[in-house]
Amino acid sequence: MTAAGVALGRSAPPRRRRRGPRSDRAAYGFVAPNLLLLALFVLVPLVGTFVLSAQRTNGFGSGAFIGLGNYVRLFGDPLFWRSSLNTAIYTVLVTPLSMGLGLLAALLLNTVLPARAVFRSILILPMAVSGVASALIGKLVFDENAGVLNGLLQAIGLPAVRWESGSVPAFAAVVLVTLWLRVGFNMLIYLAGLQGIGQELQEAATLDGARGWQRLLYVTIPLLGPSTFFLVVIDVIWSFQVFDIVFVLTGGGPQDATSVLVTYAYDNGFVTRDQGYAAAIGIVLLVVAVAFTVIRWRTSRTRDLTE
Repeated sequence: MTAAGVALGRSAPPRRRRRGPRSDRAAYGFVAPNLLLLALFVLVPLVGTFVLSAQRTNGFGSGAFIGLGNYVRLFGDPLFWRSSLNTAIYTVLVTPLSMGLGLLAALLLNTVLPARAVFRSILILPMAVSGVASALIGKLVFDENAGVLNGLLQAIGLPAVRWESGSVPAFAAVVLVTLWLRVGFNMLIYLAGLQGIGQELQEAATLDGARGWQRLLYVTIPLLGPSTFFLVVIDVIWSFQVFDIVFVLTGGGPQDATSVLVTYAYDNGFVTRDQGYAAAIGIVLLVVAVAFTVIRWRTSRTRDLTE
């Protein structure tokens, strides 16, 4: 205790204890396995992809360095722009629809609904199946010749839909299968957010005269801001990376109507064997996804909202 502290009748503030080198080494030891895995499975492939994107390759032997030639080639490639447009339309359709349906399901399951566990299990079930298996199930439903859906349409006197040979129906089939896969995940996140909202807030809004829709719009949805922020980022990134559903259902057809960036990169990398160009498409997709995430992070006002 210093003289000034005695004179003022209080003790001096405690000093912070500095961490020694032993504790620092222990901390680095705990983090090292994760950093090693991150470097081995993320950073090294990423650097390799960037190096490959600067080469002209034909699938045989080493590539020739061409700098930014593959990126310049993208600007004059109509199939790249068609795939980019399809990816953007797919993202704009799937993200709000899956989030809206997930929120609706979460609101229903958060009430006194009979057999809530059964409905929750049904919605979550597609998450337990691989993407390829789910796409195969979608293939059974949307097959033009022997599909379940066309069979039902013809049974009630309606014409069959060209789910595989028609551009718009094929795209709609991809969107519908994706919604079936994602609604359950969005429901889980929203349901966890709803159960974290204090009941006293709803009661206070009721006492202030707020009706059901008013409580939903001005209390519930704003407090679900962190969940919405998380789902927007995750759903958009998943939409940018969609591959298995499109590859199994339509293969990018008909006439590139459902071709997205990842399937186009696959065709270049494994069909035409132009791995350098495929790597350039992957790098562009990565840059767009990171840019969207950063912009969304900086513009969101509800990502850290608490009660």
